[in-house]
Amino acid sequence: MTMYDQTRARQPSDQTPRRPQHHSTAPDALLPSDERDAVLLRLRQAINTFADTPRQSLEEAEGAFDDAVAHLVNTLAQRRQALHESWQDGDPDTQAEELRIALRQYREITQRLLRT
Repeated sequence: MTMYDQTRARQPSDQTPRRPQHHSTAPDALLPSDERDAVLLRLRQAINTFADTPRQSLEEAEGAFDDAVAHLVNTLAQRRQALHESWQDGDPDTQAEELRIALRQYREITQRLLRT
C-alpha cells in the first residue's frame, strides 16, 4: 500500500521533489552536559555528606538546585530567542512549513517542561 505524499502532490510536476528533513527523535538536552554534570556532582556530594553535616549538605543541595534553575532559565531564554527569530523575521514570505516547524518546537519544549 502506498502512502499519499502531500508535499509531493503540491509540487509542480517539473520540480524535483524535496527530501523531507529528518530530525532526531531524541530531544536536545535542556542543559549542556558539562553544566548538568557539575550540578549533579554537587548534589551527589550533598547527599554523601549528609550524615556528617546535614545542614551544610542541605545548603549545598539548595545551591545545586539554584544553579540548575539558573542554567535552565538561561538556556530556555536563548532557545526562545532563536525560535522567535526563526519565524518573526518580518518577512511576509515566511513559509507555512517554517511556521509549522517553529510551532512544533514550541510545543515540544513546553511539553518537556510540563512532564513529570
